[in-house]
Formats: sequence, C-alpha cells, structure tokens
Amino acid sequence: MAKTRYGFLIDLRRCIGCRTCQVACKAENDVPLGVYRTWVKEVEKGVYPKVRRHFVPILCNQCEKPACTRVCPVRATYSLPNGIVYIDPHRCIGCRYCMAACPYSVRFIHPERKVAQKCDWCWPRVRDGFGPPACVASCPTRAMVFGDLTDPESEISRILARVPTAVLKPETGNGPMVFYIGLDDEAARLVEAGGEE
Repeated sequence: MAKTRYGFLIDLRRCIGCRTCQVACKAENDVPLGVYRTWVKEVEKGVYPKVRRHFVPILCNQCEKPACTRVCPVRATYSLPNGIVYIDPHRCIGCRYCMAACPYSVRFIHPERKVAQKCDWCWPRVRDGFGPPACVASCPTRAMVFGDLTDPESEISRILARVPTAVLKPETGNGPMVFYIGLDDEAARLVEAGGEE
C-alpha cells in the first residue's frame, strides 16, 4: 500500500469570498493580528464596464520539492513523510531564508515568537483525528477539499481524475500540491502580482 500523500483542492467556482477559511485558520492556530496563514486574495478580471471580482484562497502549497526546506540553515523546516512541510518552532532562528525562497509568499515571522510560521494544513488537528483542516471544515460552500492523493477513492482523487485543475507558479519546479478548479491564466497572473489581502 502506498504511503499517504496529502493534497488540497480549491474550487474557485464555489468560493464566495466570505473569508470563513481565514477566520477559522486564525482561531485554530492562534494566529496574531496582522499576519495570516491563509487568506483570500481578491482579483478583478475583465475590462470596464464588464469587470467581475473573483476570490482565490491562498495557503502554503506543501510542495513536492519545496525550496524552503533546502535553504534552512538549521533544518527547522522539513517535509513530513505525508508531504506536509512543517516548521519546528524550537529550531527556527527567524533568519527568513525560507521566506525568501518561497515563491508563494506564504510565510511570515510570528510577531511575538520571532520564528517563521505558515499554513501546515492543520497537521496536529489532522494527525490527532479531529477532522480535516479548519478551513476545509468551516467552508460553507464546500469549495475546499483535503485528502490523500494516493487513495483513488478519496474525494480529492476522484475530483482530480475528472476535473481540470491548475496550480500557482508551476514553472518554479516546486511541485505545488494545492490544486485550483477555475484558475485561469489571468487570475493566476493577478494573484502572483500581489501579496496578501
């Protein structure tokens, strides 16, 4: 049997920009004001007068070949066997190398603890059997799906097998594991052009 490899799917056709995922993440992980592990980026597409607002949740991509793990001088950031990129807060020295290496700008320095932090797909919650990541559990439109990519019967595997998806910045070679339904080139370009909302 193949070992577990977690993946994350976001259906942008269902996202309504309510930011429940953002709030649930802050509550679950005790994230202080001014910084985010997950946030919803708003992009405007089209040409006036036909302009529409679109919402794109942003979180750590738990990459297959993460650049952040290669640059950490104290090996505080590393990949778990299930693919989740984890930060050991007891080893991190806050040097920001991982922040510079991340092409998705999803890391931050905790303002009080002075160590790097980011989304870890609520690994402690998942590991201890309390359900999927808080953002997935709280999404009112079920726009987010989390699961084992090695299990062909998992919800995420079944959706990925039948619906086209895209990832952010595939050209970096990091192998992002957050898949988007409905992410077109224009939206991806607008997301990549800006930081967190």
